[in-house]
Amino acid sequence: MTSAGRVAVLGAGAWGTAVAGVLAQNADVGLWCRRPELAAQIAATGENSRYLPGVGLSSRIAASSDVEVVLAGASLVVLAIPVQQLRSRLAGWCSQFPGVPVVNLAKGVETATGQFGTEVVHGVLDVPHVLALSGPNLAAEIARGQPAATVVAGSDERVAREVAAAFATPQFHAHAVTDVVGVDVAGAFKNVVALAVGMVEGAGLGANARAAVLTLGLSEMAALGGRLGARPETFLGLAGAGDLVATSTSTLSRNHRVGVALGQGLALTGAVDRAGGTAEGVATAPALLRRDPDLPFVRDVVAVLAGERSPVAAVSRLLSAA
Repeated sequence: MTSAGRVAVLGAGAWGTAVAGVLAQNADVGLWCRRPELAAQIAATGENSRYLPGVGLSSRIAASSDVEVVLAGASLVVLAIPVQQLRSRLAGWCSQFPGVPVVNLAKGVETATGQFGTEVVHGVLDVPHVLALSGPNLAAEIARGQPAATVVAGSDERVAREVAAAFATPQFHAHAVTDVVGVDVAGAFKNVVALAVGMVEGAGLGANARAAVLTLGLSEMAALGGRLGARPETFLGLAGAGDLVATSTSTLSRNHRVGVALGQGLALTGAVDRAGGTAEGVATAPALLRRDPDLPFVRDVVAVLAGERSPVAAVSRLLSAA
């Protein structure tokens, strides 16, 4: 798996393309593109100019809009599809999936069911192992070869180690863990925290408020994880605090950018349009609240998203409740 065989990456957005570039250092990679014209452009230019302009792609990456072609001969499948689209995509492809490990990259909660990404995959696909990859992994930095670390979470430690080895490069350090629940919770929750931290910055409320909101978000994330059976140490590691800090403070994060726009007074539609792309936290926040109503931090973020409370009022409530 690590130096031979073939890996299929389904989804050619910025993150899927960046991960394909990492994997191509160890294996041949098939990259599925939703739009045939994007597949043709990548094949012709060696660049995904729509999502990662200026980043050259390895010749070991073969782009195609035919999922059967991409899956053929794969020893590992990586899903880079937003959580809200994951079930419908997989339902149409399930008969074509090989019986190999599947790694889910999407971070969020499915609106209709309240399920995390790996739960959705388990429910649709008949595959032996479903794993999750998560960490402070901003796609643009990884695509440029800047150093980063991540965790690969799987219930079978041996398989998690083998899959982590497939991702490991001198720049991208992949560590195997077994707390899938904790990684799922952290990956979903951090997007909601990034919205709130962005609101603080957009409203000009200062570094003290930003640090307090980030810390309160981490605390509620860990509490939810505990109720769901996750390990406490996960939330102090790469998938927890690491990913939370990166997503909540970087302008490369769409969730952060949406929060900033909300803090500056834009309505949700305008904030999402300005940020561009999918901001998973917008759908995840209300879905998390439906899954577990005992989430006051999330409740205040949802009130802002629904236009029921201003960002300033929401932050004030968060800090007073601390």
